[in-house]
Amino acid sequence: MTANGHAMLEAELKKRQSEDRPAIIQAISEARAHGDLSENAEYHAAKEQQSHNEGRIAELEDMLSRAEVIDISKLGGDTVKFGATVELVDEDTEEEKTYQIVGDQEADVKSGKISISSPIARALIGKSEGDSVEVSAPGGSKSYEILAVKYI
Repeated sequence: MTANGHAMLEAELKKRQSEDRPAIIQAISEARAHGDLSENAEYHAAKEQQSHNEGRIAELEDMLSRAEVIDISKLGGDTVKFGATVELVDEDTEEEKTYQIVGDQEADVKSGKISISSPIARALIGKSEGDSVEVSAPGGSKSYEILAVKYI
């Protein structure tokens, strides 16, 4: 994963541990004070929220401990590889798009970050500026031309 992706996961982990966990514990404590736990909806909702939060904390800790952080600023070259920011043009619609190829956990298409395991990224890997790529996606086949490959 990229250094930015690693930092985002660390920030989420810290928030869940230092803010969310104490808030949930407080909610459980307040719900417990209402009496009979067998029919206490607030208590059960808080316990479920605690379970979800603790599961996500464990998942984040696992991802961060196994993460291989790659410094994109040290990468370079003319071919597309992990971390590259690629400018493409759709050969049918002439629509230009810019994507950065990132790890699975940090992918966010809306912000232009696509997963290394996505169909577009797999088609782009190893290609160079000026190459044309055919992408087989669930919505059908698309053809793109690579306008630029950058490592920012």
